[in-house]
Amino acid sequence: MIAALAVALGGAAGAVLRFLVDRLISSRQKRPFPAATVVINITGSFVLGLVSGLGMVLGPEWTLALGTGLCGGYTTFSTAMVDAVRLARERRRGAMVTVVLGTVLWSLLAAAGGMSLGSSWVS
Repeated sequence: MIAALAVALGGAAGAVLRFLVDRLISSRQKRPFPAATVVINITGSFVLGLVSGLGMVLGPEWTLALGTGLCGGYTTFSTAMVDAVRLARERRRGAMVTVVLGTVLWSLLAAAGGMSLGSSWVS
């Protein structure tokens, strides 16, 4: 029961953080492009990698709260894919490719970097 509460609290915090980051980035844009979604997924992947790398130190409750909860509520792969489809329908193929590659490749690199950093702190 405590694990579920930790995930719920982390998820709520992550969702609010995503909302705030999205508004901050989107308010500074002149042309409609889902930069906020890409940035959120990349930074969330880094944090999840870091949490995973620090898992032995954090313990299971904190790993669940921060990894599954916070990062799960913060990141939004499904929104990135809906944005990509919308851009394709608008015939903005370059922007669509940027969203897909930016989300997948940069998030992968960010997760690897976070895991490496977290693991190095543990050892």
